[in-house]
Amino acid sequence: MDLIADHVSHRFGTLAVLDDVSFIVGAGEVVAIVGPSGCGKSTLLSILGGLLRPAAGAAELRGAPPADSFNPLTFVFQDFALLPWGTVEANVEFPLLHTALSADERRALVDDALRRTGLSDFRATYPKQLSGGMRQRVGIARALAVRPAILLMDEPLSALDSQTRELLMEDFIRLLADGTMGAIYVTHNLEEAVRLADRIVVLSRRPGRIREVVNIPMTRSERGGIEARGKLVALQTELWALIRNEAIDAEREVQDA
Repeated sequence: MDLIADHVSHRFGTLAVLDDVSFIVGAGEVVAIVGPSGCGKSTLLSILGGLLRPAAGAAELRGAPPADSFNPLTFVFQDFALLPWGTVEANVEFPLLHTALSADERRALVDDALRRTGLSDFRATYPKQLSGGMRQRVGIARALAVRPAILLMDEPLSALDSQTRELLMEDFIRLLADGTMGAIYVTHNLEEAVRLADRIVVLSRRPGRIREVVNIPMTRSERGGIEARGKLVALQTELWALIRNEAIDAEREVQDA
């Protein structure tokens, strides 16, 4: 199943946020979206996920989702968005409650999602008892439970410390390795973008337009090798060169507001 941004534009009142953005996320592909602060990255993700109707253009799905998918598009948010009164198991099961699955079938899906995210031993734990990284793992497990075709990830690691970010980045790489699930990954962190994505869509300063699309010429498994580090740093430098001046202008705009 493909996800298509078709000439998407948006504005909030008189403020133009996005302008004529078009690209396709193919089945099993990971696309990162980067750009200066305020360029419309999260707004674009909300439009692609159906949470927001664009002022112009459209977000469309093409093709059938996987046969076992209960929700083709699923979000992983920065703030975890967990139910504080529910256990880890209850949080992961929550999006399955509206399906026609039996309790045993739901339990099997929850067990699989907990296993894949290393949470099996924490199923009876409550969110307040977990670290930030573990809470984000619960959010990821909840998304995996509905077997999505495409994960929509909005700065999922930005609230975490560097060690936890590294561990969860390794988790994302592992979960996306077999190509059965695609992702759109919104981030300010260029290192995360070059490590995870197949392609990186670079947006301009607001209103966000596609300035360039950068292809990553390595598989994710190849990027883990020592010899790949120099190439990844060079890609980060290339991306920063595309963004830097507009990022400075965006920061000055915020300071002067």
